[in-house]
Parts: sequence; structure tokens; C-alpha cells
Amino acid sequence: MVAETKVSSEKLVLNAKGLKAYYDQSIIIRGIDLEVPPGKVVSLMGRNGVGKTTTLKSIYGLVDSTEGEVTLDGVRIDSMPPEKRARQGLAYVPQGRHIFPTLTVWENLQTAIIVHGDRAREQLDFVYELFPVIKDMLKRKGGVLSGGQQQQLAIARALLTCPKLLILDEPTEGIQPSIIDQIEDTIKMLRETGRMSILLVEQYLDFAKSVSDLFYVMDRGMVMAKGSIEELTDEIVTTHLQV
Repeated sequence: MVAETKVSSEKLVLNAKGLKAYYDQSIIIRGIDLEVPPGKVVSLMGRNGVGKTTTLKSIYGLVDSTEGEVTLDGVRIDSMPPEKRARQGLAYVPQGRHIFPTLTVWENLQTAIIVHGDRAREQLDFVYELFPVIKDMLKRKGGVLSGGQQQQLAIARALLTCPKLLILDEPTEGIQPSIIDQIEDTIKMLRETGRMSILLVEQYLDFAKSVSDLFYVMDRGMVMAKGSIEELTDEIVTTHLQV
């Protein structure tokens, strides 16, 4: 077990070094180095099947077989179970949202409040301001919400934990355009407030370019390009992103 000691990750919220992940005995990601600075939005991009979601799950501790180091705000977390990583300041909204469909909207939010207590309760007005529809639907079952409303609920629930790093896996997938615009505005606002950093996997190129400060492009389980979002050239898009 790795001791939970401070390591050198100055000016980084997330620092992953040499991250490898395996399913059975097949290697899926091959030595990923990934950094997220404070208050920035970083997009992790690539075609389907290149290892983006596995990278996110490895950072959050949802892949059993991994190698490498992961630090959050200078604290080594790669030996911690997911629930302890969450308490350190990671919040993860997975692809497909994964709300509790048989619970009400309020009961879904309470799953964060029960764990994080007063700190989460103090964020309720903030998430209601971000997503007014959530406040209007507190008594409705999560399963009857539209896909976009469920995504808003999933993000709201994650924000109640006051994360240092919010991880979003394809937040626009299967969502109507009007709510995509709302989620885009929300990410921009969170970036402007400096409350947290955001690590984003997104297939919708225009959305990623609009909200991001930095990008990483993956192919075959490796990082093939990275830089400021202004450095995402047509050549990189053609080579690694277009189908």
C-alpha cells in the first residue's frame, strides 16, 4: 500500500503519471501522463475504443488492475478505494448518468448529502441556481426525467460534494440541444468561478473546444497530442479524431 503523503504536484489539481490499466490480462491504457491545473477545463479526446473512459475510471479507482501514480491536490490517491477518493475531492459523472431511477430527485441529491453532510447542504442553493429545473422536480422519480434532466441531476449531485476535480464522461450524449447549451454554460460558469477543475471526455468537438482550456488526444491507449485548446489543429483532428 502506498502511504497517503504529500508528493510534488505543485500547481496541479490532478497529476497522473505512467497510468496503465488492464482488463483480464489485456492492457487498455499504456502509460498515460495527464495533468489538470487549478480552475481549468481539460478535454480528453479520441475515437471510440481508445481508452478514454478507462482512463477516467482508473483515476477514480473503478478499474481493478492498474499501475502508475495518481495525485489529487498533492495527495497520492492511487491506493485508495473510490469512496475515499471521493472524500479527497473527486467527483465522477459517468457515461449514462447512473442516477437512481426509482428514487425522487430529492432522494438522489440526499445520497450526496448523507455522505458529505453540512458541506453538501450548503451547496443546495448553488446547484438550484445552476439547474432550476432540479428544484422544480424534487418530488419526481429520477426515472421519469428526460435524458437531459437526468444529466443535470447527475451533475448537480456531484457538485454537492464540493469537488476539487469534477470528471464528466460524455455529458452531451443523447441529450437535446437546448440542454447541451445549458450544460455548456454551466461548465463555463464553473470555470469562471474557479471553484474546481474539470476533466471532460467529449465526442462533440465544437462543445469540447468551446468549454476547454487544454486538451489531450488519445489513440490506441496512449496520448498522441496535447496542448492548449488553441493548438488543436485540423491535422490533429483529421489524424486522431475523425472517423
